[in-house]
Amino acid sequence: MLVILPPSETKADGGDGAPLNLASLSFPSATPTRQHLVDAVVALSADLDASRTALGLGKTAIAEVDRNAELWQAPTRPAVERYAGVLYDALDYAGMTKPTQSKARERLLIGSALFGVLGAGDPIPAYRLSAGSKLPGEPTLSATWKPVLREVFAGVDDFIVDLRSGAYQNLGKVDGAVTVTVMTEKPDGSRSVVSHFNKHYKGLVARDLVRTRRTVSDVNGVAAVLADAGQRVELAGPTTIVVFTD
Repeated sequence: MLVILPPSETKADGGDGAPLNLASLSFPSATPTRQHLVDAVVALSADLDASRTALGLGKTAIAEVDRNAELWQAPTRPAVERYAGVLYDALDYAGMTKPTQSKARERLLIGSALFGVLGAGDPIPAYRLSAGSKLPGEPTLSATWKPVLREVFAGVDDFIVDLRSGAYQNLGKVDGAVTVTVMTEKPDGSRSVVSHFNKHYKGLVARDLVRTRRTVSDVNGVAAVLADAGQRVELAGPTTIVVFTD
């Protein structure tokens, strides 16, 4: 089983790894596209106004542009430690035991607008590029990544749970992957999709799927793992699970 996480705009600083080496990343068939996009993002960083427009940055976000300018020189750290924020707080990789961290590196993938998809242990620098960014003179990131990620995922011979948001799924969908929807249920029985706690609960889902000792190969297995962990779940289709908030 593999679990694909969304990335996060929030990135941890620093790292003690060597500068970015694309050859060290998982899924080498994506290397030419990664090379092209990293070079394009570095070149864009020379124009502050163009960077703000393309990346959707405010006037005070100069540090984000500086990060992009240093993509080839900056230190790296494992992707699962680079991304931060609500989902990654709930995942709590840092709080896992060493054996569980090893399982996390084996089971977790992370979607990325810049790198397509990464292994959790892949060493990357901090950067700013989201699925909705539009680089000057370039096709949309969806148009750039779809054929590449179609090939990447076609070569993955594992059952996949895809926790990415819609924008990142559109960079390259995984046929047959299980997806998770987070909902709340009111006392009158009415239900609505959750936005505020969506990332938190998906982080808990990822954590439970990393920790399980079950062999999971279908949607029923995923539901059983989450139920064992105390989450309230419901099947909503052949590849969709609903997780309910507390």
